[in-house]
Amino acid sequence: MTRPVVVPQSRYLVCEGRELHYMEWGAEENEAGEVVIAWHGLARTGRDMDDLAGHLASRGYRVICPDTIGRGLSQWSPAPDDEYCLDFYVRLATSLVKQLDLQHCLWVGTSMGGAIGLVAAATSLRGRIRRLLLNDSGPEITEASVQRIRSYAGNPQAFDTMAELEQYFRTIYAPYGWLSDAQWRRLTETSTRRLPDGRVTPHYDPAMVRQFITRPDDYSRWPEWDSLELPVLCLRGETSDLLTVETTEAMRTRGPRAVVVTIPDCGHAPALNTPAQLGVVERFLGAG
Repeated sequence: MTRPVVVPQSRYLVCEGRELHYMEWGAEENEAGEVVIAWHGLARTGRDMDDLAGHLASRGYRVICPDTIGRGLSQWSPAPDDEYCLDFYVRLATSLVKQLDLQHCLWVGTSMGGAIGLVAAATSLRGRIRRLLLNDSGPEITEASVQRIRSYAGNPQAFDTMAELEQYFRTIYAPYGWLSDAQWRRLTETSTRRLPDGRVTPHYDPAMVRQFITRPDDYSRWPEWDSLELPVLCLRGETSDLLTVETTEAMRTRGPRAVVVTIPDCGHAPALNTPAQLGVVERFLGAG
């Protein structure tokens, strides 16, 4: 059976006084279907979710893929020390969900996007988020991974050509695992901005890494984790330096007692782009 081709729509909403961009998949085809919020990682954009969103939309889901403020096509914050943090991101997510009039939704979050979902599910969106999928994300992350991320994200490089930028992305995001040449090209083209001098650089506000300075414990969220009462699936990249095996073992026994699946041949974080990974996500979302 041939699955329908779903064309996404680019949309904007003002949330907490900031213009938020998101891609919406399957809105017209799946008005009565389940809604999935798919939220990207720290220095990325919602377009990272294209493969997942297209797959789920063809299965009857409506999928919302936001750009966090300071990333992609969303507004950059004029108050970075106050707004580039999980609490404000949760406020943005809550405003988005309420403005879209979503009484219930499913949440898929990569890295930071998973942390946003975890905190939202424990607080302002408690009861609205029915199932939570954390893609290489948990209530505790390693200091080594924070330093690695800060080393490249806090001082993004600039290049004369798109080809050079793509090679840079292939290097720093090698832990994502397998991506086709077309997927690497799309990742590059959907997360690039051109500087006044004509060079190209990643499409985010470098000030967003100040989160790790102003709120060094922002990703320590065991109290929220222990309060959760919903099904949780955690995907851990086999060689992840951010989410340790010890942390996932604790996640199995504390709070909602997550199901943990190890994704082979990748680290932080699985790209959610292969048939095997898409199948794991689809089975979890459709289980309840």
